[in-house]
Amino acid sequence: MGRVLVTEKLAETGLELLRSAGHTVDVQLGLSPAELQEAIVGADGLIIRSATQVDADLLAAADRLTVVGRAGVGLDNVDTAAATERGVIVANAPTSNSISAAEHTMAMILASARNVPQAHSALKVGRWERADWKGVELNEKTLAIIGLGNIGGLVAQRARAFGMRLVGHDPFVSDERAGELGVELMELDDLMAEADFLTLHLARTPETVDLINAERLALAKPNLRVVNVARGGIINEDDLAAAIRRGQVAGAAIDVFDSEPKTESPLFALDQVVVTPHLGASTSEAQDRAGITIAEQVQHALAGDFVPFAVNVRARGVSEAVRPFLPVAEQIGARFVRLLGRTPGAVDVVFAGEIGGYDCRMAELAITKGLMSQIVDVPVSYVNAEELAEEAGVKIEFRTSTKSPSGFVSGVKIEGEAHSMAGTILVPSGEMRIISVDDITVDIPPADNLTLVANTDQPGMIALVAAALGDASINIDDMHIGRAPGADLALMVIATDKPIPVELRESIAGNEGITSVRSLSAS
Repeated sequence: MGRVLVTEKLAETGLELLRSAGHTVDVQLGLSPAELQEAIVGADGLIIRSATQVDADLLAAADRLTVVGRAGVGLDNVDTAAATERGVIVANAPTSNSISAAEHTMAMILASARNVPQAHSALKVGRWERADWKGVELNEKTLAIIGLGNIGGLVAQRARAFGMRLVGHDPFVSDERAGELGVELMELDDLMAEADFLTLHLARTPETVDLINAERLALAKPNLRVVNVARGGIINEDDLAAAIRRGQVAGAAIDVFDSEPKTESPLFALDQVVVTPHLGASTSEAQDRAGITIAEQVQHALAGDFVPFAVNVRARGVSEAVRPFLPVAEQIGARFVRLLGRTPGAVDVVFAGEIGGYDCRMAELAITKGLMSQIVDVPVSYVNAEELAEEAGVKIEFRTSTKSPSGFVSGVKIEGEAHSMAGTILVPSGEMRIISVDDITVDIPPADNLTLVANTDQPGMIALVAAALGDASINIDDMHIGRAPGADLALMVIATDKPIPVELRESIAGNEGITSVRSLSAS
């Protein structure tokens, strides 16, 4: 179990989930950068929101960190590249606030269309200004949606209910998906010229900073209203304010800013602009979902399991057919290195049977993680396993086959340098099994203390080994005997209640008929 540092307010439901899993939850809010540098020492996990800056210096101070969990969507406050270099998983909660953000977008569109905040403020101070705040309808107006991911799609669904015509721009969305949403895909500049309302649903990246600038605003119709409930900096605020002052743009509704918190902006002085202080995800439902989701991601990471919302892992998803094989793939990778007794130069891995018909990229990472965990002396995760293998000069070739291993639905096999090992899981129990070593059939779970004894196939070998272990007060928990077809060779794979000391292994190996004794325990 680990220590999870929480530096910003998180729903109690998420904190309790981590505590119930046995983790120590260390809540320290409002830390200065120097205090954060001290607090991160010894932390296995870090949970943040948007205010905590996770930069390279902080990551360098984190001596045990496995995962950074962002309770929300945006990751512009996390140096993901530096985290990846250190093997730290970065995960977020990408769908936790989707409904809240989509609903706030619609609220901002309506507020801008009907001048709700302006009329409200005037009436609250005693001015009846009915004639001054005439609005526009949404019906039959064109809504341009830039970014048709989860939130953009939800906005599209809601805007259709208002009778709006929908156009959109997203280079990663297919025509089929756009058609399902009722959105006509367009090039960005063409979309700018068509829009009556424009809403953004993008991440802030070097490519999207200042995406909506003076040049693009010059393409707009003068009745355009611009809405941003995504990330600050995508719209150039100075350019937008200037376009509104000139009458080139009718108005805007802005929830996010290029720097936050923000209390001064050229937009704040304009009556045509509605602003809110980053309220897109500020609902009790979204906060609960974000807390629970990110706690689950951190828990997965600390357990060494697949993290569904990790953003810096090559395989971003795993099918339900492949997911159960991740632990056994990792185990086979680790035990194979123990079988060799050295770092392999090159290995071949095959995922066979039913799983061979699926995307096995996550299983590839799992077996690489297992291999490298026995080779390097730094923490190995799904994030850095491939890079560590490349640095160590370990070449791994992967392939798939739909031909099932004998007697099993699916299996994974690794081979190289005249040795091999294969494993599977039993259906429906999900129990892991090592099913072959050096192409000799065995059937034994990958226990904590596992030893491989190779011997000539002759009477007395089992008794010899059992007697030696008994004399050392080491109990045999499980044993499987395999024989090589057509050869005078047998294998004993033995699980014991405690590790077999090196001296005892060497003593057993010195007996006539015993050819080798290797520990297969993954350290």
